[in-house]
Amino acid sequence: MTPLVVSLAAVALLAALIAGLMLRGSWRQRPRVIAVLGALALGVAGYLVAGRPDLPAVPAPRPEADRASTTEFEAARQALLTNSGDVGAWLTFADALTREGRTEDAISGLQVALSAMPNDADLWVGLGQAMMMHAGGMVTPAARLAFDNASKLAPENPAPRYFLGLAWLQAGDAKAALREWQTLRDSSPSDAPWLPDLDARIKAVTAMIAAGG
Repeated sequence: MTPLVVSLAAVALLAALIAGLMLRGSWRQRPRVIAVLGALALGVAGYLVAGRPDLPAVPAPRPEADRASTTEFEAARQALLTNSGDVGAWLTFADALTREGRTEDAISGLQVALSAMPNDADLWVGLGQAMMMHAGGMVTPAARLAFDNASKLAPENPAPRYFLGLAWLQAGDAKAALREWQTLRDSSPSDAPWLPDLDARIKAVTAMIAAGG
């Protein structure tokens, strides 16, 4: 598999996860999460447009997205030193670690936060997402458990049901995925920001089932 193909696969994974990550952001901190994902998406897209994976690596200026990540990381770290109960800072801290490839550290950090705040649904969603990223985008049993905990704590939070649908799809059960996503669709406000992506997924899965998938 060539570096370019690997890069394209990474973009496909990013596209699959962006909508789901936005669900958590729309729940409490949508502007921050969208900004984080935007920086990541621009970094990957920039590599595909301007990168030359066939050439040897050469020193290059640090990308703006990396500098932004470092700034967010340091800001979150300082916020946690001041107030370890700042859920938003924990999520930013974990996001920054994940974008640096330190997914195990992101998981560990969120587990520390949850040991002190076990009833915070956003932290459970964040943990599930960190576990997904660590597993290359797969909804592992541990990630699914985290999403289930979030759903029990905040049934109106759309993220757990979205990821449960994704888990069913990854397991090869398109009909179960469709049921989850259609239920989420029916219970979502008409102006919910995740509806365009969700509708596209429902349409794609419906076509897959019709084709015998």
